[in-house]
Amino acid sequence: MVVATGTRTPAKTRKPAGRVHSRRQSRIAWAFIAPFFVLFLAFTIAPIAYSAYLSFFTEKSSGLGFGGIKKTFVGLENYARAFADPVFLSGFGNVAVYCLIYIPVMIVLALVIALLLDSAAARAKSVFRVVYYMPTIVPGLIAAIIWTYLYTPGVSPVVDLFEMTGSTWNMGGQLAALFSLSNITIWLHTGYNVILFYAALQAVPREVLEAATVDGAGAIRTAFAIKARMISGAVGLAVLFTVVGAMQLFAEPLLLQGKATAINSTWTPNMFIYQTAFEKHDFGYAAATALIFASLIGLLSWAVTKIGNKAQA
Repeated sequence: MVVATGTRTPAKTRKPAGRVHSRRQSRIAWAFIAPFFVLFLAFTIAPIAYSAYLSFFTEKSSGLGFGGIKKTFVGLENYARAFADPVFLSGFGNVAVYCLIYIPVMIVLALVIALLLDSAAARAKSVFRVVYYMPTIVPGLIAAIIWTYLYTPGVSPVVDLFEMTGSTWNMGGQLAALFSLSNITIWLHTGYNVILFYAALQAVPREVLEAATVDGAGAIRTAFAIKARMISGAVGLAVLFTVVGAMQLFAEPLLLQGKATAINSTWTPNMFIYQTAFEKHDFGYAAATALIFASLIGLLSWAVTKIGNKAQA
């Protein structure tokens, strides 16, 4: 009789197949999303962190300037200077008035056009969608050049027609400059929002519209009381994007300031920051004002989102 005396080797534990598959899926997912995080860190977080670092310094030259420029730590002095600077603060007032003119007019105009395109009486919808969207593909800089030409007396056929009515065209005033600027951006961005609202209207259940018709609602009441309310989410999104875009106004007033004397080189916060950084070379102060401005845009975005969510609730 043979008796086995050797020690038994423990059986090799095997991982469950489901766990192995899950880890493999996780690694694949990270491989796809890692480039985004790398680029986000490199081109968003890193510049913000560097701007925050710059905002605590200022550059000063010693004596008659022969000693070179020295970087000096000033703490929060640049931020205090920004909150007391009337030129920087006046830019917010200009943009606020501009937003009060531009945003309501553009959103209402885009909504009305989208509702008209969605109506049963509309014809050649595809053609009109392309026509309305075409200004959106024009860069803001080119749009400003086109409208600067159209605003120039003696050159523009639009101004000639306007003056034939006995009126005078003068862009020197602050209000005229605001309306001229708003006209450019309304022309530029209405088409995009028309397409956005029109796409949202296609998702409105047809049964709801048929029920409204059976209950006696007319076309206008159906459009504004039912369709417009049911796409309030898309309208809120458009308002959010428009507020953020309007706050970053730069190229259009920069080109228009040659014709509209009320617009100067610091008319908007973006123009002020550009002038401070690249013309005055005061990078510390420019970084501080840029961070204040970015914080305000973030706060406005949060407020618009909150208001929009409450309106939809």
